[in-house]
Amino acid sequence: MTIKNLIKQKVEVPQMKLTIVIPAYNEENGIELTLRTLTKAIMGKDWKILVINDGSTDKTCEIAKEINGIEIINQPYNKGYGASLKTGIRSAKTEYVAFYDADGQHQPEDLIMLAEKIGNYDMLVGMRSKASHQDWLRKPGKWVLSKVANYLCGRKIPDLNSGLRIIKKNVIERMLHLFPDGFSFTTTSTVALINMGYNVGYMPITVKKRVGKSTVKQLKHGSAVILLMIRLIVLFNPLKVFLPFSIYLFILGTIYEIIFGIVILLPEKVKLIPAAFFMILTSILIFFFGLVVDQISELRKHIGINKINS
Repeated sequence: MTIKNLIKQKVEVPQMKLTIVIPAYNEENGIELTLRTLTKAIMGKDWKILVINDGSTDKTCEIAKEINGIEIINQPYNKGYGASLKTGIRSAKTEYVAFYDADGQHQPEDLIMLAEKIGNYDMLVGMRSKASHQDWLRKPGKWVLSKVANYLCGRKIPDLNSGLRIIKKNVIERMLHLFPDGFSFTTTSTVALINMGYNVGYMPITVKKRVGKSTVKQLKHGSAVILLMIRLIVLFNPLKVFLPFSIYLFILGTIYEIIFGIVILLPEKVKLIPAAFFMILTSILIFFFGLVVDQISELRKHIGINKINS
């Protein structure tokens, strides 16, 4: 066969095999439109739609059953957004897994675009553009959380908790033990993959206003954000917090001792000021405590990987 014939010959490019995991809890108002537009858009692709009905008490499950080509897994009770994603990931039989919201926020063309651009990324995330709908009540908490995550990861994260993303199953599955069952699954998974050196990319998408009422309670989940920040720090990069705090206390204690224990009392007998001693001792304890936490963090991060490899 000549080179010219080789160029003219049609090359068959294997299609991505993808499972689209859609967690749904009391989404009867938006799930029908979500599923119908999605099934129409991906027709002809080797993609599977998997709805995780998370103990819904409305007609979410009944509506989903009426749409052809949808597989449904029913959780016995409301276990949480993260728990639903874990169920979907474990049930998927494809190389890639996508997260897609049931409330009508996402657009199928954005998911298709992510699939086309995945390339060598281990996870490709839909980065919500400025034109996207935004919940202003959540912005302060998200801003603080993003600053903490950026510091822990050592890079700017364009969108920390976007619900639209595609991930390699064998990557996300080996660290499921690290992720919570609640709403912070996406945030924790983003920090985890970046912190552990996986290739994470972002592509701009447009998100619409959700259909129906959100199940996220601002007061309840606002306090959970603070706990999440502490969890992220302790789990992924404890020394980035413990070490600076230890150095700060040590320097402060040393300066305090020099000023009040040496300079001011110089004509008299030099002595160790109790407050300075306490700060220096505390800084040393925090440093060694940080080392212990860091070692525990490393062991916990790799325990799931070792289990899968064995």
